[in-house]
Amino acid sequence: MKRAKITIIGAGNVGATCAVWAAQKELGDIVLIDIPQCADKTAGKALDLAQCGPVLRFDANITGTSDYAPAEGSDVVIVTAGIPRKPGMSRDDLIQTNVKIVGSVCKEIAKVAPETILIVVSNPLDAMVYTAWKSTDFPTHRVIGQAGCLDIARYRTFIAMELGCSVEDISALLMGGHGDDMVPLPRYTSVSGIPVSQLIPEDRLTAIINRAKMGGGEIVKLMGTSAYYAPAAGSIQMAEAIVKDKKRILPCAAFCDSEYGVGGYFIGVPAVLGSGGVEKVIEVELSDGERKLLDASVAHVKELVTIADGFLG
Repeated sequence: MKRAKITIIGAGNVGATCAVWAAQKELGDIVLIDIPQCADKTAGKALDLAQCGPVLRFDANITGTSDYAPAEGSDVVIVTAGIPRKPGMSRDDLIQTNVKIVGSVCKEIAKVAPETILIVVSNPLDAMVYTAWKSTDFPTHRVIGQAGCLDIARYRTFIAMELGCSVEDISALLMGGHGDDMVPLPRYTSVSGIPVSQLIPEDRLTAIINRAKMGGGEIVKLMGTSAYYAPAAGSIQMAEAIVKDKKRILPCAAFCDSEYGVGGYFIGVPAVLGSGGVEKVIEVELSDGERKLLDASVAHVKELVTIADGFLG
C-alpha cells in the first residue's frame, strides 16, 4: 500500500512542528521545504526528526530541502511560509509581502503536485487562502485555510480551565475570520452534552470568548513570538482527516458561494474534510445576532481579499 506524502512549506516553528506531529501520527512520508538560504538547516531538522523514529516508533521518510521536486505526488501540502507582522508594519505591507511569498510557493507546488490538497496557515489567513487559490487555479474544494481548528482549540481549552474538566468532553463551534473576527457560537457549545450556558455564567463565558479571540496576542506577549504548537496541531488535525478520509466536521476556511450567502469567498465554517478536501460545507441555523456577527466578519474578509487581489496583479 502506497504511503501518503505530506509536504510542508516553511521550516520555521510552525512548519517544523507540523512535521513532528505528522511523524508522531505516522501519517506518511514528509517533505519539509524552505528557502535556499536555509537548505542545510532544513535538511538538519529533517534528519533530527527522522532519528526520533526508533524512539517514538514511527516509520516515515523525512526529507528537508529547498527543492520542490521531492514534493511530487504529495497528497497534502501545508503552507506555513510568510513573515509575521513586525512593529511599524502596516496591514497592507504585511499582505503585500506575504502575497508575494505565498503566491510564489503555491505556483511551484502547482507544477509538481497538481492534484494535491492545500492547507494554508500563513497570515493574514483569509487573504492568503485566496492568494493560494488564485496562484494555483486549483478547484476550491482543494484549497483550505487553517484557523478554525486553532481558534476552537483555544476556546475549548479555556472552557476546560474554567470548569476543571477534560477538554475531550467539550464540543464547540465557531465561524468567521481568524482572531478578532472569530464568531464563537455558545448555543452550539456543550460539555458532555450539557449546554455550556448551564455551566458557565454569561459574563464568564463572554470573557472566555474574548480570551480565545485574543489567544494569539496573549502568546506573543508571553513568548515574544507567535504560537506554533497549537497552530501546527490544528493543521495536522486537518491533514489527518484528509489522508485518512475520516470525513471529520472541522472548522476551516472553506469556499462559500451560496452557503451563508457569502458570494464566493473563503470563510471559516464547519466543513466535512475527507480525501476530496472540503467535501461539504455544513450550514447551521443562526440567530439574528449571530448572523450580524458573521456578516461583519465576512465584510472584513472581503476587505482583506480586495487588498490581496491588488497585489496579485
